[in-house]
Amino acid sequence: MNPIHQNRRALSATEIVSQLTQLNGEAAQGWKLIDGSIEKTFTFANYHETMAFVNALAWVAHREDHHPDLAVSYGKCTVRFNTHDVDGISASDMFCAAAADTLLKD
Repeated sequence: MNPIHQNRRALSATEIVSQLTQLNGEAAQGWKLIDGSIEKTFTFANYHETMAFVNALAWVAHREDHHPDLAVSYGKCTVRFNTHDVDGISASDMFCAAAADTLLKD
């Protein structure tokens, strides 16, 4: 198991803001804190590209044993992370959000 997922705890509000700032960077990539989760909507040219992203993200989620909620439709996928066993947002959520972003980098 990836060590990031061991001994999880809920991040404090300050830690969440700090890590979201790092995650989004200067480009403001779009991760937002919404209802106790971090969420981002990814857009694509067509359904095939959307599903390719969803399948790649499913592989990452399986490998990390940390699974997001997904809302999939033609040309977009909303990804939502939180950690149920700590009843909040953990370092695992931030790690997996960064992994989702990495799937689309050149």
